[in-house]
Amino acid sequence: MSPFPIQEMTLPVALSGSDVIGQAKTGTGKTLGFGLPLLERVTVPADVEAGRAAPEKLTDAPQALIVVPTRELCQQVTNDLLTAGKVRNVRVLAIYGGRAYEPQVEALKKGVDVIVGTPGRLLDLAGQRKLDLSHIRVLVLDEADEMLDLGFLPDVERIITMLPPKRQTMLFSATMPGAVISLARRYMSQPTHINATSPDDEGTTVKNTVQHVYRAHNMDKPEMLSRILQADGRGLAMVFCRTKRTAADIADQLEKRGFASGAVHGDLGQGAREQALRAFRNGKVDVLVCTDVAARGIDVEGVTHVINYQSPEDEKTYLHRIGRTGRAGAKGIAITLVDWDDIPRWQLINKALDLKFPDPVETYSTSPHLYEELDIPAGTTGVLPRADRTRAGLRAEQVEDLSLIHI
Repeated sequence: MSPFPIQEMTLPVALSGSDVIGQAKTGTGKTLGFGLPLLERVTVPADVEAGRAAPEKLTDAPQALIVVPTRELCQQVTNDLLTAGKVRNVRVLAIYGGRAYEPQVEALKKGVDVIVGTPGRLLDLAGQRKLDLSHIRVLVLDEADEMLDLGFLPDVERIITMLPPKRQTMLFSATMPGAVISLARRYMSQPTHINATSPDDEGTTVKNTVQHVYRAHNMDKPEMLSRILQADGRGLAMVFCRTKRTAADIADQLEKRGFASGAVHGDLGQGAREQALRAFRNGKVDVLVCTDVAARGIDVEGVTHVINYQSPEDEKTYLHRIGRTGRAGAKGIAITLVDWDDIPRWQLINKALDLKFPDPVETYSTSPHLYEELDIPAGTTGVLPRADRTRAGLRAEQVEDLSLIHI
């Protein structure tokens, strides 16, 4: 297997210990680009036993810190690093809000090598003196533009001031707004700039994705969606809604029509969100209905279809949504259903991204062109045939109890 461009460009620079500013879209393999060098910098007992490091280099305090904007990304990066660090038994801990403090505090007491965390909970635990940041040798700021959008940059700066000044810092961002550049200037030392975004399009994720846009009637959308989900060759699918209420309603309707579906939106508790995500990753459900905020940082292999059930707010949201498919070299299909009322909003997105759908064609669940363009078998109805209901479903995935008493 050959490395992705961001890995190929980042690894030699990061391994040399230099500071790095990496510009790359999500889904281009950057986690291992910074993860492998970061794991190399951490000293674990296996290194002492092999004579690669002196015993005094060992510590139970974290030696590397990765700051991420969302809980979902936190879990994903943690899992990637646990896999990559398995051979040397590197201890990686995810620290994020929405779940009890105690298990995180207990894990810190036992000893941790790498922390992956969201800004709020990191500050919380550092402020309570439960998290010791004085041994950090490597800092990674992942998806820095996302942190800016979510208002986390002041928190990130406070975290940086708690770290040893002598360290390696790596910052990754899909775009480089002024605030992110000035953060890099203030806290990085002669960083090497690496740009792995392709100049000819909106990044590798979009290049691999076939886009379809249809003008659809709100009353007909559930029926359309059900038929689209029965297209030939569909793997996992993500359905995006603008509101929490619509997301909950559509997940419900799909279940009644026989689909193994789950939902991820802001009205759900963290336990229910994680249950749906795990079920999706494990293939127990194959349709995940989400709102935009909840879907930030979700990166699941095998997503073949992204369906915008409601038109996104703006072009940035559109790119973020369709970037969930066509990842890491795979092919993807993105389908957008635009309400009559949403046509002006869609036209702005279409113009901003220079797409070819200024006037989406009027389409219904029975339109022959829908079947033809999306490979939907003839005779498909809005209910999944019983013979095709082979997945275990959401209820087969345990809900983790996150309700331990909070400190």
